[in-house]
Amino acid sequence: MMSKETTREESVSDLELQAMVAQVDSGARHPAGIPGKILFGVPLAWSLFQLWYASPLPFFFNFGVFNNTEARSIHLAFALFLAFTAYPAFKRSPRGSIPLADWIFAVLGAFSAAYIYLFYESLSGRSGAPITQDLVIASIGMLLLLEATRRSLGPPLMVVAIVFLIYTFGGPYMPDVIAHKGQSLSKVMSHQWLTTEGVFGVALGVSTSFVFLFVLFGAMLEKAGAGNYFIKMAFALLGHMKGGPAKAAVVASAATGLISGSSIANVATTGTFTIPLMKRVGFSGVKAGAVEVASSTNGQLTPPVMGAAAFLMIEYVGISYIEVIKHAILPAVISYIALFYIVHLEALKANMQGLPRRTRSTLAQKLMTFAAIVAGTCFIGLVVYYGIGWIKTYAGEAAFYIVSLLIMIVYVALIKFASRYPELEVDDPDNPVLELPEVGPTVKVGLYFLLPIVVLMWCLVVERFSPGLAAFWATLFMIFIVITQRPLVGFFRGESGEMEWIEFRHGLVDCIDGLVVGARNMIGIGVATAAAGIVVGTITLTGIGQVMIEFVEFISGGYLILALIFTAAICIVLGMGLPTTANYIVVSSLMAPVVVTLAANSGLVVPLIAVHMFVFYFGILADDTPPVGLAAFAAAAIAKSDPIRTGIQGFMYDIRTAILPFLFIFNTQLLLIGIGSWLELILVIVSAVIAMLLFAAATQGYWLTRSRLWESLALLLVAFTLFRPGFWWDELYAPMTVIPATEIARVAEAVPENGKLQMTVAGETLDGKFVEKTLLLPLGPAGSGAERLASAGLETRVEGLKVFADNVMFGSAAQGVGIDFDWEIVRLEVESDRPAKQWMFIPALLLLALVGLIQFRRHVRQERQSAPQSA
Repeated sequence: MMSKETTREESVSDLELQAMVAQVDSGARHPAGIPGKILFGVPLAWSLFQLWYASPLPFFFNFGVFNNTEARSIHLAFALFLAFTAYPAFKRSPRGSIPLADWIFAVLGAFSAAYIYLFYESLSGRSGAPITQDLVIASIGMLLLLEATRRSLGPPLMVVAIVFLIYTFGGPYMPDVIAHKGQSLSKVMSHQWLTTEGVFGVALGVSTSFVFLFVLFGAMLEKAGAGNYFIKMAFALLGHMKGGPAKAAVVASAATGLISGSSIANVATTGTFTIPLMKRVGFSGVKAGAVEVASSTNGQLTPPVMGAAAFLMIEYVGISYIEVIKHAILPAVISYIALFYIVHLEALKANMQGLPRRTRSTLAQKLMTFAAIVAGTCFIGLVVYYGIGWIKTYAGEAAFYIVSLLIMIVYVALIKFASRYPELEVDDPDNPVLELPEVGPTVKVGLYFLLPIVVLMWCLVVERFSPGLAAFWATLFMIFIVITQRPLVGFFRGESGEMEWIEFRHGLVDCIDGLVVGARNMIGIGVATAAAGIVVGTITLTGIGQVMIEFVEFISGGYLILALIFTAAICIVLGMGLPTTANYIVVSSLMAPVVVTLAANSGLVVPLIAVHMFVFYFGILADDTPPVGLAAFAAAAIAKSDPIRTGIQGFMYDIRTAILPFLFIFNTQLLLIGIGSWLELILVIVSAVIAMLLFAAATQGYWLTRSRLWESLALLLVAFTLFRPGFWWDELYAPMTVIPATEIARVAEAVPENGKLQMTVAGETLDGKFVEKTLLLPLGPAGSGAERLASAGLETRVEGLKVFADNVMFGSAAQGVGIDFDWEIVRLEVESDRPAKQWMFIPALLLLALVGLIQFRRHVRQERQSAPQSA
């Protein structure tokens, strides 16, 4: 009787989880008959349109060429139509049928979104002077977008968008600190719907050009079985360790998080397998769910996709996709390493064991396996970068075809290699007897899943394609794999021709299903980027960005660290309940300028990418922050634990992630910025990893043994020093040497080629406010000081001992960094000639050794005391 009740509870939990994921990711409706066929055909058509738009074929055939605005219009039309047909209006609304009202809303929403495409020429001819028809369509479209947002994403983003719209209209009635003159309905609708400043802005453009293809790529990987492969491989490699299932959960979530755009989908994909196994080896339901939540949210911070934020950063920061990956990789990696270590410490504290292996391996075999994995990874990287790069150098235009042929040959060879081993089955984690899969066969059976990643990196790194075109070729190859993997495996296993034909048809069905699933997974993202455009449009229309700067500056009293803490809190609040993409758009549009300005006012020059990473990190942490943390609710449903406690525990595990943004604001080397040599790079990586591990040990209160309070504080001090050695060094040696502004020509001439001149400027803004800030002026090629300043768009004049900006060229680098006409150049600053800040590592490591020695002795003593009792 008990087992039946348990089974019933579990099935209800599974249904709730599936409903939660469907409600967030793909829509909960799956009607039969003609509505079902429409809900199948429209997403399929959307995927085919996006593949056509991203491909070179429109330009080859000179047919079906769409400009960016037209493509955004069609993209949103698909998203709105599917939002009303795939997502029920309320919990009690039917799932198996689509009400007439929803069909009407779907058609009206699609028409309103497609209005720019359908009437593109006439709208261009009356830009800024909309007619009544334009305003009616825009108003209907805005209302339906808000409703679609509520349905597909829940109330939070809809409420945020409505608040910003109310602020736009009600400016004169707001408190003085945030008041503005207000805007008319005509102006707002025209700005938000009929231009590319609002709904159809950069965010929707990124969703159209890049994000859809990467989401489709991930859906195809999952349909091919790559998700199950990554999970099984993680368990085969790590499941035997102490707390092994939890460690495998971290690695599996990292692998699936690389291609996933949703923390909740990540939890549902890996958590249904990992959470029960974590509970089996001793983790409580709360901690098992929290580990999965922390792993899955970190997946959104990990390149190459970063929940689609990576592609938005390209547009907002103005750097290449490869640079975004470079800056984001180290914080993501050390954060995952620290989570892995936290799991290890939890296992040590509870004396947990791993799962049994089918075969025992010796230490030499383990070392050989580890060495083979590392060597294989390095080999793949070298082949992609140097091998394919060499072919491109010598083969020129023919390199693309040569490399494509080589990849096909490697694919067939790996399929033949995989056919020697049995296919990976999806195990039941609740099975009372569960052995770990063998490492060798598990790893070898899916090696060909790595080839699409190779194709993606080849297109990005070697061919230097745009992210959209790179994702197109990788997705096309992934489609080819989905269709052909089963027939090829059957062929190499000697199956009959009829069986091969059946497998081929299964592959075609999987491919079409993957196209449909990928499009349905994009509904929420497409709607989210459009709704978030309302926030961006409000900022450009009302100037609330400057208001936020003044407000945060007032609250913090001018102290940068307080301003950062307050900004982090705002980002977490703004991010609650929002999907990753919308989350980043909102927090970066509203809060990134705040951090940049306040840092400059405090004399700290922070690269723009560091600021955007700061607000993005804290926006993502909202996924596991009560009371809204949706990922925590999904994990709690699987773990059968309290969602609030699960979210709190997940946030406690994520404290290590929360400190990183503060650190790379003050030490940009963590983002691999300003590193001069390979030795310095290695030192930064090693010190950052050690520091993060020590921080994890300090927050867990356990290192070699349970830590005393002073030991935890000492570990925090060591971790801080390793993370930011310059803090102490600046107390001993001045980091910058101040030079009078009258020396600007001489100092500018001495700046290295394409380097930057640091200066402090002061003057009045357009609204009459006096500001003083520090900035970096980019200087071009080597030359005289006057020439280099002129190339940066800055002409100066000297009045006594003061220097002023006599002229600032429009669109120049000087204007871009914030210098205005007639502002005073107060002083210049150059780096001081001082010993390397890494010397501070020595006292930090000595303190670490002292704590380690004390804990080791206490651990040995405890072991001796417990030995007679166990005997």
